Order: sequence, then C-alpha cells, then structure tokens
Amino acid sequence: MIAIVHHPDYVAPAPTRSAYQWNKNGLVRDLLARSGAAIDWHLPEPMPRAWLDAMHDPDYVAEVLGARVPAAKERRIGFAVTPVVATRAQAVPGGTYLAARLAIERGFAANTAGGSHHALSETGAGFCVFNDLAVAANRLIEEGRVHRVLIVDCDVHQGDGTAALTAGRTDIATYSIHAEKNFPVRKARSTLDVPLADGVGDDAYLETLAVTLVPLLDWFAPDLILYQAGVDPFEGDRLGRLALTHEGLGRREAWIAGLAASRGLPLASALGGGYGHDAMEVAARHVASILALGRGYVANSPSRLREGLGEGMAR
Repeated sequence: MIAIVHHPDYVAPAPTRSAYQWNKNGLVRDLLARSGAAIDWHLPEPMPRAWLDAMHDPDYVAEVLGARVPAAKERRIGFAVTPVVATRAQAVPGGTYLAARLAIERGFAANTAGGSHHALSETGAGFCVFNDLAVAANRLIEEGRVHRVLIVDCDVHQGDGTAALTAGRTDIATYSIHAEKNFPVRKARSTLDVPLADGVGDDAYLETLAVTLVPLLDWFAPDLILYQAGVDPFEGDRLGRLALTHEGLGRREAWIAGLAASRGLPLASALGGGYGHDAMEVAARHVASILALGRGYVANSPSRLREGLGEGMAR
C-alpha cells in the first residue's frame, strides 16, 4: 500500500480575488481515492509553532497564525491570509513532516499538499506561506531521525526560498532543476542549480536530470530525499516554460523513485506546482505523479521494503 498524507484543512475556501486553485488538493484526494490503488491514508498534526519559528522569522509566523499579514506580504504571496488560510498554512508542513517519517519507516510516502518552495524567512511568496520542505527537514534533523536531507526540487520554478532558508548548512543540500527564465526573476543559490532553456522536452530534461543529480547524491550521501514533485514542467502548464509530455513526467517520477529505492533511500514527496484553467486536469497530473512514484519505488525496492508497499500498486 502507498502511504498518503492528507488533511481536510488543505482544502480552504478561496480568498477574494485569488488566482490560486484552492480546490486542487481536494480533487487530488478524490482522484487518488478512485484510482484503484491501495491507499493507506494518514492525518497529520499541524506543525508546532516552535518548528515554524526555527526556520521562519517569529514575527512573520505570528502574522500568519494571527491572520494579520501586511498587505505588501499578501501581494507577494498572491492571496490574502485569512484565518482558514492560516490554519491550512500550519497543516501543510505537518503533512510533509509526517510523509517523511512514514517514508523513513516504509520507503515512500506522499503529501497531497506542500512543496511551498518560495516562502522565505520573513515573508511568503508565489502562493507559498511557510516553507514546508525546509521546516520538515530541519525538524527531522534536530530530532535525530536523520542526519542529512537532500531536497530535490523538480518544479518548473526555482526553489529560491528553500535555498535561502538552508544556505550554509552542511546537513541539508538543495537541488533545483527549473526553467531559467521563469519566476522568480531573482534566483537564490541552491547547492546545485540546473537552469534550463525554454521548451526543453522529455529526453533532454531526463538526461540533464540524470547527469546532474546522481553526482550530487553520491557526494552528499543523504539519509532521506524530500522531493518537490511539481508537475508544471508539463508542456501545457499555464505557468510553465518547459515541454514535458505526460509520458515524460511519468518517466521522471519512475527514475527519481528508482534512484532512491535502488539505494535504499527513503523518499517523501510534496505536491509542488501545477497550473491550468481545468482544475481536474491539473489534479490528474499530480495523481499520476504520486502513483508513478509509488510504483517506481516498489519496482526497485529491496525485498524487505516490498511488504506493505507493493500490494495494489501494480494496478
């Protein structure tokens, strides 16, 4: 069975004049439930404030949790931080943290939200409020569950917030493969950035991913991979500039999962970006990503990890 983390608070009413698709996470949940795959559902707890404060400016955390974020910061985020949005913002990092813990136990797990890689210390940005990847990685290390975390970001946009929040650390490494000319205009410095020209398609993307990520993995030797599994490199994405097909996205996930599984590395995925006018189409991309990751991990796992992961995933 595949471990999936979901919280009802991920589905929040859309704030006024918001361009973000607030129903996406609920559609992902529904499509997973109807997929025929064997799903083991898990409910996360909200991330305790102390762990949010550890990676974000405590004054900003207080602004979010009190739903009193200044208008200038809300403009950077892209929507108003209402009380229900604040509740969601605290639930999402808890989900990524739980997915990582489940992955450590089982091999692979997925959060149906998260991947909020633009959130910085003192503000959110680009539809991201708190950086669940950085918060979860820091907490896991501080609790002694792992010693080194590699954050692999395959969203079409650079993971600038994650890079900035973890800069200078020797126990967290960041990898970002993204469209060079896409948001954000001002990039941060990841441990390894792989900027791509507009229009890169399946074969060139996957070849570049392989020749850049494997050496970083060999050098850093992580205990866990947190994977930002954005599906916005898709050729039809509203905010993307790359040209991956559905097949290419599936090949990407199978390769990522196989790389982790073949080395016995736990892999926890967060949803990441995916944009379009048809919310169901976007949600279907995310669901295909999650299932391809689960199946890919099973196919390459040592026999001791197959129990509990493999049943139902071959369908």
